[in-house]
Amino acid sequence: MKPPVASATVPQFIRNTVKYIHPESHTFLKHKVGEVWKEISYGEALTKIDAISAWLLDIGICKGDRLGLIIENGPDYVYYDQALQQIGAVNTSIYPTLSEAEIEYILNDSGVKTLLVGNPFLLRKVLKVANNCMELIRIIPAFEDFEKYTEKIELNAGVIGLQQLIAEGKGMVDRFRDAINIAREAIMPSDLSCLIYTSGTTGTPKGVMLTHHNLTENVNVSLEQIPVIEYTDLFLSFLPLSHVFERTATYHICLAMGCQIAFAQSLDLLARNMGEVRPTVMNCVPRLLERIHDKAMKNGTDAGGIKAKIFLWALKVGRQHREQLEAGKKPGLILEQQFKLAEKLVFSKIKEKTGGRLKFMISGGGALPKNIGEFFGDLGIKVLEGFGLTETSPVMAVTEYHRQVYGTVGRIIPGIEVGIQNVDTKEIYTIQTHHTFKEDYQSEEGEIIVRGHCVMKGYFNKPEETKAAINPEGWFHTGDIGRFYKGNLQITDRLKNMLVNAYGKNIYPTPVENTYLKSPKIEGVFLIGDKREYITAIIIPAREAFQEAFGLDNAFFEQPEVFIDDKAMTDWVAADIRKFGNELAKFERIKSFKIKRAPFSMDGGEITPTMKPKRKVIEKKYADAIDEMYMQSVEAD
Repeated sequence: MKPPVASATVPQFIRNTVKYIHPESHTFLKHKVGEVWKEISYGEALTKIDAISAWLLDIGICKGDRLGLIIENGPDYVYYDQALQQIGAVNTSIYPTLSEAEIEYILNDSGVKTLLVGNPFLLRKVLKVANNCMELIRIIPAFEDFEKYTEKIELNAGVIGLQQLIAEGKGMVDRFRDAINIAREAIMPSDLSCLIYTSGTTGTPKGVMLTHHNLTENVNVSLEQIPVIEYTDLFLSFLPLSHVFERTATYHICLAMGCQIAFAQSLDLLARNMGEVRPTVMNCVPRLLERIHDKAMKNGTDAGGIKAKIFLWALKVGRQHREQLEAGKKPGLILEQQFKLAEKLVFSKIKEKTGGRLKFMISGGGALPKNIGEFFGDLGIKVLEGFGLTETSPVMAVTEYHRQVYGTVGRIIPGIEVGIQNVDTKEIYTIQTHHTFKEDYQSEEGEIIVRGHCVMKGYFNKPEETKAAINPEGWFHTGDIGRFYKGNLQITDRLKNMLVNAYGKNIYPTPVENTYLKSPKIEGVFLIGDKREYITAIIIPAREAFQEAFGLDNAFFEQPEVFIDDKAMTDWVAADIRKFGNELAKFERIKSFKIKRAPFSMDGGEITPTMKPKRKVIEKKYADAIDEMYMQSVEAD
């Protein structure tokens, strides 16, 4: 389904929704206060949005000014974002997990004038660097009792609580009503809507400039590609709105379609929240789906006996049923009856843990292992995959609802061109669009390049970096390696992740790591082997599996020793390294590994806010352990 009227600017989304889809009294947002889910109508939201806009205009905020947000998902993010968007200001969201130095850099590079701050922990970080940020004129805590953190600090910027700001702004709305309306109408699709800073795995953070047209057109064509989203749908939001995936695929989609948004309390409470709000659509990352898979497999097989046999039988029936449907065939009467029984005995119980109403989930932010997608397909839960980057607004491709090819990220969205380019010669092997789609098409592998409405305006204050990323013909170089398979785009790996061993063999870590991640004993894999004779790895253990197998408590994983040096545990993991290594070419197999007690962390500077490992940091930090693996190789194939 498409919205009755396509929006050309971000603030038009909500205005069109209350004009053409829902009355202002209709529920727009839900969030949990204490033990109760509070509902917020469009009318309530618009009142606060206009109040904030009036207050911002009163302090002199102008079109093009950058306004910052460092806050968790919730209604306050929506109010503030919509308020600044409708007066032509630029949303500059900052990941709450960034360090003080990174926050300071972004505030100064972007010239943020006001900063909405979500909680006391974040405010303390901001206060340490605020006086180093010359453009910052207001700090706006979104919580009560913030004064105890600010009263003894001499600040250049003024401080006002969000609730007081809204109260003051409500008294100004009548005076600024015409100015707000004029500002909203004056926004052009080519105007800047947001800056999203992305550092990737290396280098100085870069502010990606996305226009209103980038964002609204991405929503419009995504809805064309997935026409099953309805104004009655309820999305559960838990991925950060500071990231473009959640902002587009949940927030902006819901604004455009009139869907409700419920904000999860936290990742730890996500499972509980799913059962409470019973979402119909949810965007997620592969790791969440992997955890659901692992837990379902464990619960289904641990007891053994007849229960395990029924569970495994149901999965077999589900796979046969799925394969028949995907082949365009109608399942036979016996298979259909078996599937109904499997649904009743097994699948319904797993679905109930997600709330029991999910139409589909969209997985993004990384490659979803093929076996995980197939597992959910066997259960009758549809998982669509999408692909894109911050620089592409983000969606470049997404699975069509009626056509699933596991291990791919779907069909190219309308209105853009995607090419596959030879990494060495720069020859473009193929250029594909939405309309050139053929179900049997397959291309050679190379770097994925794109041009069209999704490509960013450039990197803020970085013309040279912009020129390096977007060539004179308008092609943006994604840095991702891939190909077309059965007409869909398939991602192999990141170009900069590629390992070239001492014998010149190219190894893309992601598919190799995903092979080993099939093991229930392994939570994560980080491959090493560039310019080396063979592959080694740092393994992140699956904590629950280790605890159960070896009777460990939580304190074991909090010990100061970085790596686990226990032969029984190493041998236990090595068995699966050998088992799954047989699925790979010999030069791709792990020959030595170390088990890292704790996952890589943002606090340790080892991963980005989007959970991608920083290869150079990790290899430098654990250089001694890596050298040791090459001195004492343990054959694992």
